[in-house]
Amino acid sequence: MRAALFNRFRGPIEVQSVADPVAAPGEVVVDVLVAGLCRSDFHGWHGTDPDIVCPHVGGHEFVGLVRELGAGVTTLNVGDRVVAPFVCGCGSCEPCRLGHHQVCRQQVQPGFTRWGAFAEQTTIAFADVNAVRVPDRIDDEIAALVGCRVSTAYRGVVERGRLSAGETMCVYGCGGVGLACIAFAKTIGATVVAVDVSASSLQLAGSLGADYLINASDIGDVGQAVRELNGGAHMSVDCLGNERTATNSIRSLRPLGRHVQIGLFPNPLANLPIGLVIRDELEILGVHGQSSSRFDPIFEALAAGLDLTPMITARLSLDDIATALPAMASYSTPGVSVVHISK
Repeated sequence: MRAALFNRFRGPIEVQSVADPVAAPGEVVVDVLVAGLCRSDFHGWHGTDPDIVCPHVGGHEFVGLVRELGAGVTTLNVGDRVVAPFVCGCGSCEPCRLGHHQVCRQQVQPGFTRWGAFAEQTTIAFADVNAVRVPDRIDDEIAALVGCRVSTAYRGVVERGRLSAGETMCVYGCGGVGLACIAFAKTIGATVVAVDVSASSLQLAGSLGADYLINASDIGDVGQAVRELNGGAHMSVDCLGNERTATNSIRSLRPLGRHVQIGLFPNPLANLPIGLVIRDELEILGVHGQSSSRFDPIFEALAAGLDLTPMITARLSLDDIATALPAMASYSTPGVSVVHISK
């Protein structure tokens, strides 16, 4: 098969012919139809993920057709169109038994702990647990994004953030996850404040329903600016992941507010305004994706009319990954890029 492979971190990405994957017991091989190009893939290529060993094939967000069943797989058939979460849980440990596969201690991550979906074929571990059939009415491009950005946004806004109609939510970082957060918040009936430093990203946020657009590069105290709108946010989410955006997110909250951290920090240690957290009895909540066991409400929302197509701003081929992935360093392309791999 053809795959976009790199032999060293921050090195050239080349589409090469490599051996086809084989389904181990409990796994399936899928023919990849569409993959999302996510900033986490950029971080993996850049060398910030300790699980990646070179040579490596990235890509953790995809939809594909089941090609081969490994021994013991009982719930799937060859030809099924499936998506998988970027965290594939074992199905047996305590978190998995409670339905929280996204924090499984034995988790497997396509594109990180093993080769991923920037290839004509990839594998899904613990397939009976993690491979989720995609309803016919959901197209390939949106289905691919359910594996990471869309499901992560749902987890952050609906499940962890507990956003309700009439509340105000603030989103820091209007990339793929942030845009999906906005879309889910609007279906709930919340007021949305979108914060970014890119005018084009804020324009996309507005197209998905954001009520207020704040360009952080134009404002000294972003937290105060948000608090001046409707008294501050009931919930705020940092989708970018750094000390400044997380701090601003926390400072945007009204008393008893909820801060949701989705964006990964380049440095796991950061200074945050914990005194404010104590004074106003704020909550800090982490999100590490969504369990495959709870993809159905997301598919139902999409089928009911949730339109995420405005998020998609570029459609690429497998060969384009060699330049498109390193170019993510510049933050110059707003929205989401999807990679069409197989027909």
